[in-house]
Amino acid sequence: MSGSYIEVQVEQCRQVAPAIKEFALKALDAPLPAFSPGSHVVVEMRDGQKTYRNPYSLLSDPRDPSAYRIAVRLQEQSRGGSRFMHERIAEGSRLRISPPANLFAPDWRARKHILLAGGVGITPFMSYLPELQRRNADFELHHLFRSSRTGAYDADLRQRLDGRYFAYDSARDKRCPVAELMAAQSPGTHIYICGPQSLIDAVYANAAQIGWPQEHIHVEAFAAPEPGEPFEAVLCKSGKTIQVGAEESLLEALEREHIEVPNLCRGGVCGQCVTGVRDGAIEHRDHFLSEREKSSGQCLMPCVSRAKGPKLELEI
Repeated sequence: MSGSYIEVQVEQCRQVAPAIKEFALKALDAPLPAFSPGSHVVVEMRDGQKTYRNPYSLLSDPRDPSAYRIAVRLQEQSRGGSRFMHERIAEGSRLRISPPANLFAPDWRARKHILLAGGVGITPFMSYLPELQRRNADFELHHLFRSSRTGAYDADLRQRLDGRYFAYDSARDKRCPVAELMAAQSPGTHIYICGPQSLIDAVYANAAQIGWPQEHIHVEAFAAPEPGEPFEAVLCKSGKTIQVGAEESLLEALEREHIEVPNLCRGGVCGQCVTGVRDGAIEHRDHFLSEREKSSGQCLMPCVSRAKGPKLELEI
């Protein structure tokens, strides 16, 4: 993450689901910056010589920035960050976080808001709810989860939202009828999705079938970089060569060598870290570049994309 960091201390830590922990973060030196619904921060975790940087949505009411609340799911195939938060961080622990950034704000022009959350994807919507209710907005929250792992906030949401909350517990074989849900909406409805790629793909597939406007679909996708084959990155402007390991992203390898690249999401959606490529085949994994940009072979998103071969030459 580029820019200044904020020193924070964990004020509270609690288990909100079998696989999800919630952390309340208080600033050490100055008030926390204000934020808007849908914002996230990047949490920096230092583990010896290794540094993890993961983005997490803010759960708090945006009108109460006295503390930031985040929720972290323990990933079965954790690359280190989620396991570090679950096993090493407790009340009193100190961390560094980025200032809030927002890539998933509600569109207040919408006549109705459909919030579609998969598992820990409920987190950004927790900051939506107070503002939606203050504005008397027309909205529904549809929560897909497995109660044995990721059913955080289910009981609270049932009580708070009553008829606006719809729960789909796969442990009880209850599935969300995405196609029927979308087909039943009136013009002017916007849908917001935070969850696994399969859920996002289902929404886009149904939107194409029924003519749902693309600009009325909003997606949050904080996917951890997938592993791949190790490769060599040649930095043409500096003349430096770095090795990118199988379990780290190109962005992480650059940061390890103290080479700063602007970034916000670290998940291939915001476009901040786009980097020029001089030579080498690219394995594109982002959701930002157009197909034309990808086929040109002249740029990539180093937070998620990699070399499709032994070497990449970068315009750095």
